[in-house]
Amino acid sequence: MILEPLTSGEDGALPGELLTELTALYASNRVFHALSGDFPDPDDIRPEQVAAALADELAEPEARVLVARSEGRVVGIGITLDRHPDPADPDPWIGLLMVDAGQQRRGFGSELAGRIEERFRADGRTGVRLAVLAGNDAGLAFWSGLGYETIDHRNDLEANRPCAVLRKPLL
Repeated sequence: MILEPLTSGEDGALPGELLTELTALYASNRVFHALSGDFPDPDDIRPEQVAAALADELAEPEARVLVARSEGRVVGIGITLDRHPDPADPDPWIGLLMVDAGQQRRGFGSELAGRIEERFRADGRTGVRLAVLAGNDAGLAFWSGLGYETIDHRNDLEANRPCAVLRKPLL
């Protein structure tokens, strides 16, 4: 798997072919988007919606967006936050890790998570956190299988949705 940092062009737009691939990735995860409510219609996710969501992420100075490719095609995306808005929270966060639904259960998600963890470990970070939406049992099972433990239950900052907060020490 190859990881590439996502960057927009000089005009702020994503290259058309990449945006098409990313839109297909997001659209393949209909069940997650129906749960999250991030898009008005999880059955009709449009390129301009994905572009706007990613532009919001890229505008955040502490955020990093990584595109995962295998055999030349986009198979996943990881969005991280180097510092949480709460100054009392010392850990970086994984804000989103999504693998194309047709490519799941092939190790891409585990590899992408591991590569993100390696980056934080190399930066001297001692742990990483993430939130799993209530009702996302598959997501909770995935992260628990990678050694993440639930440390709290609270609503997320962005949309006030109930979540489990998980943490993994980076030793």
